[in-house]
Amino acid sequence: MSQVPVNQDDRADEISLRELLATLWRGKWIIIAFVIVFAGVGVAYALYKPNIYQASVLLAPAQDEGGVNSLSGQLGGLASLAGINLGGGSSNNTVIAKETLKSRAFLRDFIRRHDLSVPLMASKNWNMVTQEWSIDEEIYNPKTGEWQKNKDGLSLRPTNWDMVERFRELLTVRDNKDTGLVTVAIASESPVAAKQWLELLIKDINERMREQDVQDAEARIAYLEGKLRETNISGMQQVFYQLIESETRTVMLANAQREYVFKTVDPAVIPQEKSEPKRALIVILAVMLGGILGVLGVFVKAFVQNSRQPNKA
Repeated sequence: MSQVPVNQDDRADEISLRELLATLWRGKWIIIAFVIVFAGVGVAYALYKPNIYQASVLLAPAQDEGGVNSLSGQLGGLASLAGINLGGGSSNNTVIAKETLKSRAFLRDFIRRHDLSVPLMASKNWNMVTQEWSIDEEIYNPKTGEWQKNKDGLSLRPTNWDMVERFRELLTVRDNKDTGLVTVAIASESPVAAKQWLELLIKDINERMREQDVQDAEARIAYLEGKLRETNISGMQQVFYQLIESETRTVMLANAQREYVFKTVDPAVIPQEKSEPKRALIVILAVMLGGILGVLGVFVKAFVQNSRQPNKA
């Protein structure tokens, strides 16, 4: 095979490392200007961002200590026919509780119940001195307790969708698959509110799941009592009595447990250190971006100048 001769002009057109460095050196002031400008913007942005504090709580799934499982072997088949689950309820309840915690319906009711619409949607910032929210009076009038109207005469009252989406931005739920523990966190400009909202959230999800299970158990008891009245077979009556006893025990244990689904391992405290923003990181990223854009600008300028040189000849 014949070798293709190397064109000396092609070699001359190749940009050497020395030429690249020389180009960067000639445009050093452009790079420095970009770095200074972006560093200034980064510092201003970092200082403008308010401090965000995050409160967190470590939870363990509450274990079902009841004697329901003791009946699961001998009564499992009949219980299934009756629509009753006698085993594995603890893990299922934990999964349901975690999903309920993030659900739109639960968060909507939570915000309404604790009147969080104003601090969520109409606050400007948290006053560390007075320990109160600074309310944006262009959105909400704290004197009259009414939401303002826009220029079209429409109320600025936030919708349930807006409030839930805003709260979801503050809420974090993380699972540790190795230990089975759950970490729930709420971020807020107010360290006090972050702790209070988190405690209310855990209390409400336990109460919601307790009420739901009690309602379900009472409905099953009513169903079993109806079936009990319909049968005259002593063996079946004994089975129904045992199932009713099991469901009654479920109701009693549910009403007796304060932490029904989640037990607190590490309670929430008022955070003393901010979690956001990472101001030093913001400035570093801004400086890096300025340097990259400065280098790119120098190369673009050099390319444009080189492309115009043949036209001057």
